[in-house]
Amino acid sequence: MSDLQTQIPRNAGNAPRRKLLVWALLPAILLIALLTAIGLLGTGIRDEPAAPIEMLNVERIKLTDDGFEVKVMNSGPHDVTIAQVVVDDSFWNASFQPGDTLQRFGSATIHIPYPWVAGDPHEIKLITSNGLIFTGDVAAAAKTPEAETGRFLQYALIGFYVGVIPVGLGLMWYPFIRRFSARGMHALLAFTVGLLFFLFVDTFEEGFEMAGEAPGVFQGTGLVWFGALLSFLFLIAVDQMNERRLRHGADGRQVSLKLATGIGLHNFGEGLAIGAAFAVGEAALGTFLVIGFTLHNITEGVGIAAPLVKDRPGWRTFALLAVVAGAPAILGTWTGGFLFNPAFAALFFGVGAGAILQVIVVITRMILKDSAEEGRGAVSWLNFSGVAIGILCMYATAMLVKF
Repeated sequence: MSDLQTQIPRNAGNAPRRKLLVWALLPAILLIALLTAIGLLGTGIRDEPAAPIEMLNVERIKLTDDGFEVKVMNSGPHDVTIAQVVVDDSFWNASFQPGDTLQRFGSATIHIPYPWVAGDPHEIKLITSNGLIFTGDVAAAAKTPEAETGRFLQYALIGFYVGVIPVGLGLMWYPFIRRFSARGMHALLAFTVGLLFFLFVDTFEEGFEMAGEAPGVFQGTGLVWFGALLSFLFLIAVDQMNERRLRHGADGRQVSLKLATGIGLHNFGEGLAIGAAFAVGEAALGTFLVIGFTLHNITEGVGIAAPLVKDRPGWRTFALLAVVAGAPAILGTWTGGFLFNPAFAALFFGVGAGAILQVIVVITRMILKDSAEEGRGAVSWLNFSGVAIGILCMYATAMLVKF
C-alpha cells in the first residue's frame, strides 16, 4: 500500500480544483469581453436618437441674502452642460461650482444673484446646451435657515417634544393597563397590532412619496421594497438565533424594544416633514405638524407598553423605550431642516416598514399562542374591537397632519 501511495503524484488532487476554478472564472471573463466589445464597437445600429437623453435633477434650492443657490445632479447617461439660467421668465447671470458641465452622477451648485421677494413664488429654469429645460420651483420665498448651533438646538427641542415626550406619556399608562384581565391583555395587544398596521401602511405610503421625488436612476420605489424586505428578514433571522427563548414565549422587553425601534424609524419620517416645513419658511405648517404628531404619538407609547404587562420593568427600561422610539424624530428634524435626500429617505421608510411588519408578526404570534393555551379563539370580538380601535385612533390623529 505504501508503494502505491509513493507512485501517486502529490499534486494529483489539485487538478479537479483547477478545473473548477477555470469553470468558475470562464463565464465571467467571457461576459466582460462581450460587454467590452459592445462598448467599443456598438450594437451595429447607427440610428441617432430623436432627442438627446439628458436628465438634470434640482435637489435643493437655498435662498440667501444674495439670491438663490441651486444644487443640481446629473442622473442621465451622458454629460450635461447648463447653457442658460432663466428666473421668472428672464435670462439671468449665474456662476457654477465646480463648473457648468456635469458628468454622470456629478453635482454642481448654481449661484444666482437675484432679488427675490419674501412670500412670492419663483420659478428657475435651467436650459442645457441641447435645448432641454429643467425646472425648479420656490412656492413661497423665505430665507433658508443656516446650520448654526441655535437652530440645531431648536430643532432638537422640537424633535424631543414631538417624539420622546408623547411616547413617554403613553408609557405612563403602564400601571393602569397591568390591571387588565387576560382577555383585556389580549385586547390591548390587538390594539397594538391595529396601530402598528396603520403605521405599516402609512410608512409605505410615505416611502413611495419620497421615491417619487428621488432621481429615477436610483429606483426609489425599489429602495422602499428592498429596505422593507431586508429589514424584515434580518429581524426574523435574529429571532431564529434566539429560538430557545421564543419556545418559552417571547420576552416582553425584547418585543417592546423591537416595537420601539420600528416606531422610531417611522418617527424619523415625521421629523423629516417637520424640519422640511421650517426649512422652506412654512412656520405655520411646521407648528401644525408638531401639534398633530404630538397627539398622534401618545397612542404609540401605549402600544409599546402592552407587551410588558407580564413583566416588572424598572424606570430605566421605560426611559430607554421612550428614547429609542422618540429620539429618531430629532434626527429626522435635523435631516429635513439642513440636509434632505429623497432616495435616502425612501430607503429609510422601507426599513421602517419592514421592522414594523416583523413586530406585528411577533405580537400576533403571542396572541395565537396564549389563546391556544387558554382554549379560546384568537379572533374574538374583543380582539377584533382592539384592532379596529387601534386603527381608528391612528386614523383620527393622522387627520391632524394630513393635508
